[in-house]
Amino acid sequence: MLISRTLRRLVTATLTLAFIGGTTPSLTSQNSNNRQVLLQGFWWDYWNSNYPNGWANYLARLAPRLKQMGIDAVWIPPTIKNTSSSSVGYAPFDNYDLGDKFQKGGVKTRMGDKDEVLRMVAVLKANGIEVIQDLVLNHLTGAGTSNGAGGVDPAAMDDGSTAKYKNFRYASFASPLLSNSSASYLNLSGRFPKNWQNFYPNPGNACCTNEINSPYWGPDISYEDNAYGQSSNATFNPVQGPSYMREQTRNWLIWYKKQMGWDGVRLDAIKHFSPIVVEDFLWNLQFNALWASGGNDMFAVGEWVGGAQELDNWASAVQNRAGTFDFALRNALTGIVYGNGNFNLGTLPNYQQSNRQRTVPFVNNHDTFRPILDNQGNYNGFNLGSQLGQQIEPSDPRFSLAYAAILAVDGAPEIFFEDLFNIGYSGNRFTHQPDDSSTLPVFSDIENLIWCHQNLRFKEGAYLVRWQAEDALIIERDLKAIIGLNDNWDTWQHLSSVQTSFPDGTVLRDYSGANTNTTIVYGGGKANLSIPPCNGTAAQGRRGYAVWAPDGISTNYQNPPIRTVQEWEMANDLGDSHSQSLRQGGALPSNSLECRVVGKIFSRANDTIKIEVYPELQTAGLEVILLDSMCNSIDSSSGTGPLFFNLPSTYDGWYTIRLRNQTAQQSGQKAWVKVNYLAPESINTKALKSKCACTSPPINGLNLEEAEINVYPNPTSSFAFLNFQKSTQNPVEYEIIGISGKRMGSGIIAQGTTNFVLNISHLASGMYFLQLKETSSKTVLKLIKE
Repeated sequence: MLISRTLRRLVTATLTLAFIGGTTPSLTSQNSNNRQVLLQGFWWDYWNSNYPNGWANYLARLAPRLKQMGIDAVWIPPTIKNTSSSSVGYAPFDNYDLGDKFQKGGVKTRMGDKDEVLRMVAVLKANGIEVIQDLVLNHLTGAGTSNGAGGVDPAAMDDGSTAKYKNFRYASFASPLLSNSSASYLNLSGRFPKNWQNFYPNPGNACCTNEINSPYWGPDISYEDNAYGQSSNATFNPVQGPSYMREQTRNWLIWYKKQMGWDGVRLDAIKHFSPIVVEDFLWNLQFNALWASGGNDMFAVGEWVGGAQELDNWASAVQNRAGTFDFALRNALTGIVYGNGNFNLGTLPNYQQSNRQRTVPFVNNHDTFRPILDNQGNYNGFNLGSQLGQQIEPSDPRFSLAYAAILAVDGAPEIFFEDLFNIGYSGNRFTHQPDDSSTLPVFSDIENLIWCHQNLRFKEGAYLVRWQAEDALIIERDLKAIIGLNDNWDTWQHLSSVQTSFPDGTVLRDYSGANTNTTIVYGGGKANLSIPPCNGTAAQGRRGYAVWAPDGISTNYQNPPIRTVQEWEMANDLGDSHSQSLRQGGALPSNSLECRVVGKIFSRANDTIKIEVYPELQTAGLEVILLDSMCNSIDSSSGTGPLFFNLPSTYDGWYTIRLRNQTAQQSGQKAWVKVNYLAPESINTKALKSKCACTSPPINGLNLEEAEINVYPNPTSSFAFLNFQKSTQNPVEYEIIGISGKRMGSGIIAQGTTNFVLNISHLASGMYFLQLKETSSKTVLKLIKE
């Protein structure tokens, strides 16, 4: 048996001679991000009942655990407004709505509102974790109001799929959505409106003949220079010019990167639009986004489902500004898993694509892993009609081997959420807390492999293939670590005289823990190495892998905190003035001291908030005001030209930024506000967040939906604070009512009140209703006594 395996190893070595004892180009010298361990921070149809339409808050709570495990970057879902908050992000509607506008039936996206999304970015960065934004660039959908009114252009050329729903108009500060009527919708003047000529088919471009011009998931975007025109029935109907979609998308991406502060991109369905367009967009994000430019090292990866040559061709076509998910390598991994020990493991290095400058090896993602769930969220089969290819289940005995492989080879390995965290077998997928390891446990092998990759510094050593056999593969990261793979079910692979780069006398330890004894390098760099089988009988229950490196290495890998820099553009075609929106955005008005809310940041205590304001008119003075979480002014600065304003932050929490003209006798203007701050590493996602809106629309008496009342903390053990966004117009009567209907307390809130303290310390624990009445208006809030 030993002789035959040796012969097979030599035959395999002859077929893959380029790998034996050789190297591939050092990725760290070409693109530092390719050493990154990337976590896909969601699964398909992601949801947690503790964070409804608030996945940004979920990830913010999870961030400290990810830092501790050594995650470098998190890939987040699309964050722009979709057809509804129930969409997981791949049905994009408004490029400039990050959960701050009232349209499509609400304000929030599946991720949360804009403030929460920006906070998530800041908290991840505070934990040293970069943010990779998912981008959908090939289609839009959902034209019209929430019921579709106004979405159809009767003059549109039909694509046979979308029924001419190709009028895209958006709410803005200057034109909030007043009703779900066609008239209201077609008058919206938000930035980046789109007409039927911007999609296939149009007068210059046919549809439905290839991967690029076919409407798979909605009106399919046409990026050709001649894809422009006007709507036949919209009231707001600006003239478009050549290259409209390409130029406007380029401008949006630069705005998007500045506004959110993300670090890199994942490009969805890249097969469905031209690589020339992709290269254009990526170059602009890398070099034309001013202070936000990502440079050559900006992380970028595209999703192309295909073979190695197709992946290589696409990466070359975009000038290697982006890599691809390595579907070619994954084909080998599924072969290993479904081969049940019959796959020739020694051939694995041959499968990886050749162009590996930015490649992302992976085992699963949200497209390849779509389980059918029972009521507790546990796996009950797989949706083979929806997912791409075959899933690799965490319960499979060769699952750990697959992850050891993607962490060993070149590239930036992607860890799928459901492969790191056990949410498929524990019965609490929808109810766990992300910061609780008892309700959101990890798979030990994957956690160990991440530790090894980071602390043993895999990617700092060149890629060397040291041993290839049917059941055994040895990969060395030059002078850093040796990764051994074994796909045999119950037989250890004991390999003698494996050549390494380590000097004689080096004591090697197996950091997987599968081997409890060390081994010593001898005879010119040779080592005797053992790899456990896949049945889990090895120490630590390790399955199919071992990782050797010099003895004595401890945890040493940590990314320092990253300051967040985000920029808001104050313009009338951005933001929203609707009473139910976040009430942010808008240019400063002429001849008025009326302020505008720029936005919110979530800063840590004992740090410096740095604010820069760049007005459109250098001679027209303005004032920037910083508010605390209760909407009280902390400090302000005013002047002409660019303003630079530094202020110590005194607490962990929300801060609001406002702008207004310096005098009431000056022209209105746009402005750009850039903020540099450091968020806390861990946060209370239920911290008070008031709108701090500058003005309110006229109302008759108190109206919760428009004036908005925040009650906090809730639950509470003693006092509850009522914060009225708009001061009360008349005295307000309040009653505290038990669930049985019994009145438990009452009183009067004085006219003009903005903040009121309610004492409920005398009440028993339980749920109560707080009823507020003012003239003909009444509202009821839930209140929980701990």
